[in-house]
Amino acid sequence: MQRNDMVKRLAAALERRGWMLTCAESCTGGGIAAALTDLAGSSAWFDRGFVTYSNDAKREMLGVAADTLDRHGAVSRETVIEMAQGALSHSRAQISVAVSGVAGPGGGTPDKPVGTVWLAWAGPDGADAVCERFAGDRLAVRAATIDRALVGLLDRTG
Repeated sequence: MQRNDMVKRLAAALERRGWMLTCAESCTGGGIAAALTDLAGSSAWFDRGFVTYSNDAKREMLGVAADTLDRHGAVSRETVIEMAQGALSHSRAQISVAVSGVAGPGGGTPDKPVGTVWLAWAGPDGADAVCERFAGDRLAVRAATIDRALVGLLDRTG
């Protein structure tokens, strides 16, 4: 499914529920928010986006615990769940998505190679996260992350 079709379906689902959406982004640098707001009228269901590229921003804007970042790193299940929950608590939204990953070309490690991305969604039923390994260059990893974030939102909004 094309990205703009996913956003239209998501918009309809959020409007049916009367929900607002927020996102917390690291490796995508605002790409999810941009994809969402490409659709005219998105202010009816998109509350705000947080671009928290640095660990300081994750702590200050979303309330991610310093201990979480120290113990697990920015690219981890624990961090993206705290990002998704923090986005909810710092917004008027009922559902959130958060992403943190290694888009490349550098920055990868044996445990977290380039293309490793953690995504989390939080809402009324709690939070969950998945780890993906996307192939390609920086642009491809970021694009795949945006699309996966949208698919996850669609799965959670019906």
